[in-house]
Amino acid sequence: MIITLTPNPSIDRAVTLDALSRGEVQRATSSRVDPGGKGLNVSRAVAAMGGDTRAVLPSGGLEGGLLEALCRAASVPVVVVPIRGSVRMNISVLEPDGTTTKINEPGPLLDAAEVDALIANALTGVPAGDWLSGGGSLPLGAPADFYGRLVRGAHERGIRVAIDTSGAPLAAAVEAKPTLIKPNRDELGELIGRDLPTLGAVLDAAQALQRDGIDMVAVSLGRDGAVIVTSGGAWHATAVASDVVSTVAAGDCMLAGFLFALSADHSAAEALAEGVRWGTAAVALPGSQVPTPADLRDVHVTVTSTPDRELPLAD
Repeated sequence: MIITLTPNPSIDRAVTLDALSRGEVQRATSSRVDPGGKGLNVSRAVAAMGGDTRAVLPSGGLEGGLLEALCRAASVPVVVVPIRGSVRMNISVLEPDGTTTKINEPGPLLDAAEVDALIANALTGVPAGDWLSGGGSLPLGAPADFYGRLVRGAHERGIRVAIDTSGAPLAAAVEAKPTLIKPNRDELGELIGRDLPTLGAVLDAAQALQRDGIDMVAVSLGRDGAVIVTSGGAWHATAVASDVVSTVAAGDCMLAGFLFALSADHSAAEALAEGVRWGTAAVALPGSQVPTPADLRDVHVTVTSTPDRELPLAD
């Protein structure tokens, strides 16, 4: 079972244009609406692959009702924490060359009781050894140590916990030593306070965090794939995306594939390959659509235990 917590979920509307022009009236060539937010995207991807998952999220307002309906349509079991505010709606503008422009609303204002209820519901009924994944931005009213509290609660119950966030919430989570973190390169650089222009620089940063008490540090690198660092070594995985349609939720799908494989007792290297496979498949799909088993068939992943430390990373 993979349980996810998304404190600031969204309704994601993706609109495709021939080209985005500021100040112009334009007609979309297509559009779609999906339930969104990092943790929820992980649950959606796991469910689409036939895995066992449960998503914990706040819900309120008319948008909350739509979010719950979209989760049901995606066959994602949800535990809803009622809130007084309304769920946010995010917009992604997609262009044919793969350029994605995102407009994210801030989300609702939560009170202390709603924050406590989110954490309590995420930790309730999770068997020891299962994975709990917390991800995404924090809504207004949630403290910066929200994920730190989640990590400490998971440790007390023997639950393996993965965190995918950024900024102050990531720093607070890192202090609590989650089992796994999955920043992208920019988020990792912000965490440690320096730019990471090469694969070697990323590996050095990830290895320092692993030595400081985080079991696994996975870093997504966009077109350069991803790396995973554990006490047993470091691995770099890449795959070629034949057709980039949308990068929205690709990193979330990568984390989903990684946790899916780890839940099946695969090695870190095998889990990294699966994560990169899922993430690569996701970029060929519109909006924040998640891949199914059929989408994975033509994705070929290369994994090495001797990464090229001098490799310059793409911007």
